[in-house]
Amino acid sequence: MIVADRDFLDTHDVWRCLDAALGLELWTVTYRAEGQLDYGNSPRATPLIHGDFVYLQGAFGHLLCVELASGEIVWQRDLLADFDAELPIWGLCGSPLIAGGNLIVNPGGPQAFLAALDPATGETRWTTPGRTAAYASFIEADLGGRRQLVGYDKVSLGGWDVETGRRLWELKPAIPGDFNVPTPVVVEKQLLVTTENNGTRLYGFNDDGTIVPQPKARYERLAADSSTAVVIDGRVFGVWNDLHCLSAENDLEPLWRSRDRVFRDYASLIAAPGRVLVTTTSGELILVDSTSADYNVVGRMPVIADDSEVHAHPALAGTRLYVRSASSILCVNLGDPGPLP
Repeated sequence: MIVADRDFLDTHDVWRCLDAALGLELWTVTYRAEGQLDYGNSPRATPLIHGDFVYLQGAFGHLLCVELASGEIVWQRDLLADFDAELPIWGLCGSPLIAGGNLIVNPGGPQAFLAALDPATGETRWTTPGRTAAYASFIEADLGGRRQLVGYDKVSLGGWDVETGRRLWELKPAIPGDFNVPTPVVVEKQLLVTTENNGTRLYGFNDDGTIVPQPKARYERLAADSSTAVVIDGRVFGVWNDLHCLSAENDLEPLWRSRDRVFRDYASLIAAPGRVLVTTTSGELILVDSTSADYNVVGRMPVIADDSEVHAHPALAGTRLYVRSASSILCVNLGDPGPLP
């Protein structure tokens, strides 16, 4: 298990590899990363494990490839310096992605909005020009018969060719000013996006892989500024003041809202057939029936006892869920959930 951290002086990024069963520290990687960001200076991007290596990206643009077994550094780059990129106010947040045999990163430089690197050496294979980076992670998807990278720049949603980085389409929202934090989600060859100013929208695609600008469906009450929605059992689940359940098959028709006060802030969602597991900022786990006609809690349990808030997305491996706050990390064995009640 790889965990992002900072030192006590708040001048270095610290990456820790912990034994998944016991929580014992196996190795650490530390490097100097000075600066000041809103909401703290810790790395935001999720570590990417690929084969025998793990790719670590800090909020200030440091990118390292290290051996998963030992933590030995294989190569490292400075994305801001190497690609003449501007640091966003919340840092570089989009997680590295393996696509088309390349390691895709999002420096947000004028000539390197996206960059494809050799995963083994870190050498640049291609770059594509563009605007400053946003905060959502990129995804790889087959949309309109075209394999593409999909994500945001500072002002628009877009698709980029996986092999060359050429931009295929651009879509600016009706209301400008979105922070573009929630990651887009593919729903049956369509694209689901949600932002704080423009709500939740479902888009179709033309045969050439370009987006149809007019959304096929829209739901304005789910206007998440940071929480990414999930799709399971033909339904969309997202958090904004409430837990919203929408029909993914019937034009985002609202099916129910939770009206539970724990959803007034950010929450992380993990979906599996029949279930949605919610981790709240207060450190509570809530297991929701994803097929019910109304908000139906299968079980709930507080797991973080300290006063710090939980903003990191939990990690699920088998039946083990790893949850962290600002000051602690714990492993919860979820076990066999059994049949739906």
